[in-house]
Amino acid sequence: MSDAAIPPGILIERESANRPNYLNWSHTVKDWLLTSDHKRIAILYLISITFMFGLGGIAAMAIRAELVLPHGHLMESETYNKVFTMHGVVMIFFFLVPSIPATLGNFVLPLMIGARDLAFPRLNLLSWYLYTIGGVISLGAMICGGVDAGWTFYTPYSSIYSNSNISVTLLGLFIAGFSSITTGINFIVTIHKMRAPGLTWMRLPLFVWAHYATSVIIVLGTPVVAVTLGLVLTERLLHIGIFDPAIGGDPILFQHMFWFYSHPAVYIMILPSMGIISEVVACFCRKRVFGYSFVCGSTLAIAGFGFMVWGHHMFITGQSVYTGMIFSALTFIVAVPSAIKVFNWTATIYKGEVVFSAPMIYALGFIGLFTIGGLTGLYCASLTVDVHINMTYFIVAHFHYVMVGGATLGYLAGLHFWWPKMTGRMYPEGWAKLSAGLVFVGFNLTFFPQFILGWLGMPRRYHYYPVEFQTWHVLSTAGATVLAVSYIIPIIYFIWSLKYGEKVGPNPWGAAGLEWTISSPPLPHNFDNLPTVTWEAYNYEVPHADEEVDHSGGIVGDEQPSH
Repeated sequence: MSDAAIPPGILIERESANRPNYLNWSHTVKDWLLTSDHKRIAILYLISITFMFGLGGIAAMAIRAELVLPHGHLMESETYNKVFTMHGVVMIFFFLVPSIPATLGNFVLPLMIGARDLAFPRLNLLSWYLYTIGGVISLGAMICGGVDAGWTFYTPYSSIYSNSNISVTLLGLFIAGFSSITTGINFIVTIHKMRAPGLTWMRLPLFVWAHYATSVIIVLGTPVVAVTLGLVLTERLLHIGIFDPAIGGDPILFQHMFWFYSHPAVYIMILPSMGIISEVVACFCRKRVFGYSFVCGSTLAIAGFGFMVWGHHMFITGQSVYTGMIFSALTFIVAVPSAIKVFNWTATIYKGEVVFSAPMIYALGFIGLFTIGGLTGLYCASLTVDVHINMTYFIVAHFHYVMVGGATLGYLAGLHFWWPKMTGRMYPEGWAKLSAGLVFVGFNLTFFPQFILGWLGMPRRYHYYPVEFQTWHVLSTAGATVLAVSYIIPIIYFIWSLKYGEKVGPNPWGAAGLEWTISSPPLPHNFDNLPTVTWEAYNYEVPHADEEVDHSGGIVGDEQPSH
């Protein structure tokens, strides 16, 4: 058997101190800003997205601090609306949507399929510049004067009546949308055309399947929201009646167009996290993912059904009761493929050789929080119940359990899982486990009280509230403080690890997959010789694949085959 055909866990490339890796800090800033290496572009995205996450988090803490008292004490109502909008816009459009595809997807996906780069390297760099330009424009508008329309920009308020910087903000979002589109096109072409020989569709890692489905949603859905934002700008600047009923428009048309993209966008945020959880659970349970083909199918089913359920956001807009019933039924159906994934992860864990490393703790936290978010989503899907809870904090809690508890914990699980591959150094495991535990505790303390608030009738988006709700808001703010600390800790130890972290070899986790057969950090060209794949995904049953791997890259107690 040739080296290139040896299953993962057996073949590990020898590292050489004389071989430059993609980091090569001696390169100038210009080299980084003009790079076409997918790994460096992923690092540029990681820095930018972390900055955006910090800004969105600061806005969130300002909101929680304000809501400690029933009648406000830090901000005027207009300022509160602007901070609220900034939190939503930054977190949705500049963190949650691009976070995993642009960072971990950009870095790992070519390595997973045995490619030396993405199909269009320069287009990949352009996508980062579009993201950065759009972010600078939108942030400038939100900081210099602010935006008060909420992250959904509902018309006709956003298109006619608001005096805040909506036009400039929408321009920034319009530009950033093309960043997502170019990334999606790049991923689709790369997965179709650049897989290693022998890497058939049913041998692909589930992380790749997740990004393929996500990219299809991005390419089909993002142009719709781009057109929608363009129409809002047109009405705002030219006063052409599109959404404003006072000049012949239809405000409900905006909601149809906006949610046709924005509900599939939920899966843009969550599907990549699901792909990460599959990788982590398989690795730390030393098992092939249970029902691999069903998980692949459920990924595509989520992408397909995601375009059919936008109307469940509009049960109280006056749409036909029969239309609402159809959307309600479809929403219940779309829960099925998500449940398949949870059941399959649970079956994979069952009787597995579970190792509770930091990525696995984050993965378990994801499964717990996403399950709560999914089950409470069934209340939102029920037509009669949703009429009562739609505009309450119940929706806020449900949304955050899916998005923050799901997407963010998945992102952190993946970042901890692939950090040694990205940097060649290990973070302090004890601190990482502490952070994972604090995230889970802080998150539940922050958002579970909001389910109770919503059930008691606390409206969402309100600045002032009745005094009887104060205890729950205080608990929520206390949880947000714990959550903030749990997010700051990883930033500190990741930066620390770049200089002081223990050096690791190609496969510190003993994981299966092509990315673990090359050096850590990878070479600029990834592979000296493109591999030929002759094994199934998650081939943990082969000899040595489930044995401990030391940080020098060798399998403990066993001799490596020569390379």
